Order: sequence, then C-alpha cells, then structure tokens
Amino acid sequence: MALGRLFHYAFDAVLLSTVVAGVRRSSGFTPDTSAIPDENARAVAERFLGFGESVFNFVQGTAINSSYFKRDTGSR
Repeated sequence: MALGRLFHYAFDAVLLSTVVAGVRRSSGFTPDTSAIPDENARAVAERFLGFGESVFNFVQGTAINSSYFKRDTGSR
C-alpha cells in the first residue's frame, strides 16, 4: 500500500514538473527560484524543474518523430 502511494506521488510530481516546463516553453513564465531563501530548498526546486524540462524534451521528441502526431499549420 505504501509503495503504491509513493509511486503515485512520484508520478504526480513528474507530471506537475512537466506541466510547469510546458508553461515555461509556451509563455516564457517560470517560477522564480531565486525567491527561495534556503539554498538546499532552492537546489531541490531547480532540480525538480530541470527534471520536468528533461521529461518535456523527451515527450516532445517522441511526438515529433511519431507518425501519430502532425504539426497543426492552421491559424489560431
């Protein structure tokens, strides 16, 4: 039971970090980690956000090379 809960929380953290990376890519807004006063907490936050960037890059690369996705060239 505890192991399942741990995996669930880890997956949620990865998902949240990836969404924040997507928001950063599409809008340019990102959390201000320099506002975190504790150096250790800031380092954890930066690693957390960096991991989301890595996951986002992987998903984007997979989508680009997949035949199941195509670029939408229509106007918005």
